[in-house]
Amino acid sequence: MKVIGLISGTSMDAIDVAVADLSLDGRTVVLTPVEHAEHPFPEDLRRPPTSAADLCVLDTRLGQAFAEVAARYEGDLVSSLGQTVHHWVEDGRCLGTLQLGQPAWIAEATGLPVISDLRVRDVAAGGHGAPLASTLDALWLADFDGPATALNIGGIANVTKVSPEGVIAYDTGPGNALMDAAMTVLSGGLRNQDTDGEFARRGRVRAELLDRLLADPYYGLPAPKSTGKEHFNRAYLDRVTEGLTMPAEDLLATLTELTARTIAAECEGTVIGSGGGMRNPVLVESLGRLVDLRTSDELGLPAAGKEAYLAALLGFLTWHGLPANVPSATGAAGPRPLGSITPGRYPLRLPEPVITAVTGLTIGRRGRRSGQECQEDGGDHART
Repeated sequence: MKVIGLISGTSMDAIDVAVADLSLDGRTVVLTPVEHAEHPFPEDLRRPPTSAADLCVLDTRLGQAFAEVAARYEGDLVSSLGQTVHHWVEDGRCLGTLQLGQPAWIAEATGLPVISDLRVRDVAAGGHGAPLASTLDALWLADFDGPATALNIGGIANVTKVSPEGVIAYDTGPGNALMDAAMTVLSGGLRNQDTDGEFARRGRVRAELLDRLLADPYYGLPAPKSTGKEHFNRAYLDRVTEGLTMPAEDLLATLTELTARTIAAECEGTVIGSGGGMRNPVLVESLGRLVDLRTSDELGLPAAGKEAYLAALLGFLTWHGLPANVPSATGAAGPRPLGSITPGRYPLRLPEPVITAVTGLTIGRRGRRSGQECQEDGGDHART
């Protein structure tokens, strides 16, 4: 079946979409990338909600924006990870998570059933609801030759480490979040990212600031753990740079080095990168000096579309009654089917549930096209 996967990142820079042809071959999922693209995010929806009325408007308008994108593609099912607006973590436990983008608008526009709200069941089971990328990574890298780390660099960076001992996954800390916050402040809102690492490349790493940044307690917490822009944000940047004066270029160079070092410290074996941060050449060069870095494209899965393909996979698993989380990665009490289903235009007819757990994923070779309608180097893609 063809599944349309949708996701938007915490910086609200694009709506990512991917169409995947998915099937089961015994205990293996076969994922064939069909096409993927990025669509511009509506500028007027970037402001955070401050009231129930704002929240209602944002949920509705995001649903309509996702619906407009999904309606351009052909599929049998839509799976939407939506837009994370808050991830509630206290004392190392995730207590709640909120993704917006009302799925009824998507179902109405496409006529297709929609699977949405994919994180909260894992949270209800005691998990962090993140990184859900671990679901794809654990299956995909199950037969990898040697230890491997799947890396996604969005606003927050996360890793999935796969080895004979098992699978663990967690957020390592900021990916692009602090770099984006710095550029937004320095440019007076005219730029929200250091495109191509332009500023970072001209700067030098400031040891005093880097030491302050690396002293953050988050890095020492045990896994499973998750974080977000609730922690690594502009106010955080203001606090950590208090009393320091430096050129913008040095600030960006230091923040880029922070991301590279905190990621590298958590990686084992071959590192397979994806996400918006992999478009930042300065960050990639810094990482490449610290780890054995490859891109997911080299293994057949487009790095630019990986998160949207993840959304499609999660929806496919739920549609077939299969668990879509990895408890050792998220901290959940056990395997759980994820998400809620909104019926499409016709009566809902689910397939017979699959009773045998899947243990692997292969990437099919057939692909029609891919597009980048709104490609922004170093942009933030959603925490997965």
